[in-house]
Amino acid sequence: MLIYPAIDLKDGVCVRLMHGKFDQVTRYDEQPATRLSAFAAEGAEWIHVVDLDGAEAGEAVQHALIGELTKAIDVKIQSGGGVRSANDVAKLLDSGVSRVVVGSLAVTQPNDVAAWLKGFGAEHITLAFDVKIEDGVPVPALKGWTQSSGVDLWTALDRYPKGIFKHLLVTDVGRDGAMTGPNLELLAEIRRRRPDLVLQASGGVSSLDDIAAVKSLGCNGAIVGRALYENRFTLPDAIATAA
Repeated sequence: MLIYPAIDLKDGVCVRLMHGKFDQVTRYDEQPATRLSAFAAEGAEWIHVVDLDGAEAGEAVQHALIGELTKAIDVKIQSGGGVRSANDVAKLLDSGVSRVVVGSLAVTQPNDVAAWLKGFGAEHITLAFDVKIEDGVPVPALKGWTQSSGVDLWTALDRYPKGIFKHLLVTDVGRDGAMTGPNLELLAEIRRRRPDLVLQASGGVSSLDDIAAVKSLGCNGAIVGRALYENRFTLPDAIATAA
């Protein structure tokens, strides 16, 4: 299983949100390039970079900075936030990003996103579903996690039959940044329903035991953010646990 250390960008510095809320931000006031270099030096093969300003605004905001980061060091970057068009996908790929994360539009415009997957290749796009649990049902949230999509995760995934896409990232927003442990029940159900997909787990990872638990479910990757920034464990230890 791969560990994807996370760099969330807001106002040009590294931050983490609590429960996906933009008014609950922890600023680490660290230059993104410094953090990127540190993660790469500690053994990261991939790094997950999010343009939070773009996610909030609904348009690309920090893609130029993300492009600079891809050139700063030899590591694969998965990135999104504010991706709203095929042009946005093309610009990120052209800047050196290895895989573009498509969020809200994966729910609201599946036909367009399916065309992007065909045009750019399924290996170069990750579909990200940020879900809130409503009456026990996972429901994707939109527009920087501020709106409900009105459809459940399973309906959203069914719009992409087997073979159309490959990489899936699911975040339980209620656990994101809270370090309360990942939603193992949700991840297990995704793995049961869609064994064809390469699944990245996100939200709540706080310990090496959490990483081991996610791996045991058959997840292919885990996004880790606040736990690394607050030294709950080291990236090398996380990578070793996931191996």
